[in-house]
Amino acid sequence: MALAWAGSASAQDAPQSNPATAATTPPDDNAPRVDDIIVTAQKRSENLQDVPVAVSAVTGKTLENKRILDLVDLSNATPGLQIKSDDNGANPRIFIRGVGVNDFNPATASAVGIYADGVYVGSPLAQRFAFFDLQQAEVLRGPQGTLYGRNTTGGAVNVTSRKPGNEVEADFLAEYGRFDSVNLQGGVSLPLAKDLLSVRVAGLYQRDDGYSVNRLTGNRGNNADRWAVRGSVHFTPSSAITDDLAVTVGKSRGGSIWAYNRTLFPVSPDVAGPDGLCAPAYYGTANCTNVLGYANASKNLYEGDYSFEGKDKVNLFTVANTLTINLGSADIVAVTGYQHADRNDQEETDANPLPVITASYIARQNTFSQELRLQSSGKPTLRYVFGLYYAHDDLTNNSAYDVLAILPADPASGIGRFVWPLAQKTDSYAAFGQLDYDLTSRLTATLGLRYSADHKDFHYFSGETNTGTPFFTFDGSKTFDSVSGKFGLQYRFTPNVNAYASYSRGTKSGGFFSGQTGNIADIGPYRDETVNAYEAGLKTELLHRTLRANLAAFYYDYQNLQVYTTVIDGFITRQLFTNASAARMYGGELELEATPARGLTISMNAAYLNATYRNFVSAGTDYSGNTLPSAPKISVQTAVDYTQPVSFGAIVANVSASYRSKVFFDTANTPRLSDQARVYVDGRLGVQLVRNKLEIGVWGKNIFGETNISDITPIASLGFDVVSVGPPRTYGLYLRAHY
Repeated sequence: MALAWAGSASAQDAPQSNPATAATTPPDDNAPRVDDIIVTAQKRSENLQDVPVAVSAVTGKTLENKRILDLVDLSNATPGLQIKSDDNGANPRIFIRGVGVNDFNPATASAVGIYADGVYVGSPLAQRFAFFDLQQAEVLRGPQGTLYGRNTTGGAVNVTSRKPGNEVEADFLAEYGRFDSVNLQGGVSLPLAKDLLSVRVAGLYQRDDGYSVNRLTGNRGNNADRWAVRGSVHFTPSSAITDDLAVTVGKSRGGSIWAYNRTLFPVSPDVAGPDGLCAPAYYGTANCTNVLGYANASKNLYEGDYSFEGKDKVNLFTVANTLTINLGSADIVAVTGYQHADRNDQEETDANPLPVITASYIARQNTFSQELRLQSSGKPTLRYVFGLYYAHDDLTNNSAYDVLAILPADPASGIGRFVWPLAQKTDSYAAFGQLDYDLTSRLTATLGLRYSADHKDFHYFSGETNTGTPFFTFDGSKTFDSVSGKFGLQYRFTPNVNAYASYSRGTKSGGFFSGQTGNIADIGPYRDETVNAYEAGLKTELLHRTLRANLAAFYYDYQNLQVYTTVIDGFITRQLFTNASAARMYGGELELEATPARGLTISMNAAYLNATYRNFVSAGTDYSGNTLPSAPKISVQTAVDYTQPVSFGAIVANVSASYRSKVFFDTANTPRLSDQARVYVDGRLGVQLVRNKLEIGVWGKNIFGETNISDITPIASLGFDVVSVGPPRTYGLYLRAHY
């Protein structure tokens, strides 16, 4: 999957122009204009503006300027995208247009597909490691039921690493910042044989002391300690054959997440709210305790009393290989992937001086995948992509919860050490095809179809080990198959203005619940979720291509939406994964980018979303009409980039701001499990020297110190909520060099 700026794209990859699609050249070739961006949203290289899909492309340059160092940070650069994580090294939970999954258990696939160098990254343990030395990141909004297919009812994120070429290249980034943070990144590309073989080696090292404090020891937590190395090979044995290989190795040894403990049990009736728990005015005071009588009397989200300081260890090894054989009018493309990821996370969930809940998350996942495509090359009247897909995934999980370890074990009341070892083997198959036909020089029709099947073998045991009490053993096997696809029309009014409308059907495979439960009925299986999506959009480049304005409007009708919820069972907040009867989403997005003067770029993204459940009753509770979690009605991102040449080089500046309205973190829309509207501001100021090959400067993230709540997990049965927080204000110095 090769992505590049148009200025560096190869001639064979650049889309061929015709009178209806060629870009208009401004009268002054030196006038500022928005850059062309080449994307592969439809499995072939095309100009972003020519693709009849709601897709945002964040280039490597933008990722650097906005200091987007993690997949989670991508939320601040793309409309309709929300990414959060309650872990330091794994398990991002991704939502596009309100579609996503709150479940953090490794057997539950995301509703948003992550693709790294063309390979589907199925394991949530591996999805955060690919984010360094990038050429580009694409975010495809809406169900991708034809060319991507696997569990992409929400959309897809395509991440592409930098490829070596025929020139010697080297780049390096060094940062030092608050909390003694160190960020080192760099890469070197070498052509070993011109037009035949080139290689690139890139690496990442990040560490910091952490932004939370343990009041019991004075130690810091929520710290990062990770490294990764990627080796890439670009091999062209002939003009018709290209092979790109990328191998990545990485480790994370940071601390486990330290959350804020919000105690909830009122010490007297006069501090209780209508639900019997502490009223919000008394949060963070001695008036609220947990089940053991501990009161967290501090409102500081970045400190707590942690009796256990754990580690979140993740190991990763991935291989991605793309072989392309050009047959003249068509290409054969083979994409082969392998991923190994394992995790050992020892976590104190309660932030309590006495042990209430300690979690042990241990998982291992191996995935092999193979995709084979036959697709047209160039831009004939009829363009096609036909493909076959196979993947084998092997997951083992051996996690445990220690609940109230200072008390005698009582499994019936939810006190003890609860384990749920499981194993899941999945074989996935798909056949797909898409046709794009130019009905006229201006009108193009698209038709796509995909058949998918996931066969899952699932083994699960549930029990309590202190008393040796087994709850149940489950063995199940089921094939989940579905048909998805797309029909669309695109009309080009002028070379720089085109509109599209489409109907898409997407599916997400059913499966078996892999969280902790003592009830065999919770295992499932749960059913496939399906979405019928209707979308219309307009893509424009105006004012001699100094302004790019793209709009999209959508309406989704979901059936059997897969939903993660919780219920109280004894002293345990029990997890449930069920199918909602239906859900409805509608909204719109606007993306603007302008270059009003040379060296100045202004951009803005805005999204409106209405996402609600319909006819959804679970465990006796009616959620109909509730807003979906992590689905803000309004989200806006703005950025200004400015470069001013001076005698010794250039002064560069970037400032960006992101806004999101109120969000709920649970299906019930519980007021205390929500977060108010927030605005985050980032910035950078630097000086370029030595013919702009060296840059030094300062950076800041969350400059105004906005409270950064990423999630709130209720454990009300034990008298507290777990509030996960991201970094507060951070800042530092940087040095960037490239050759």
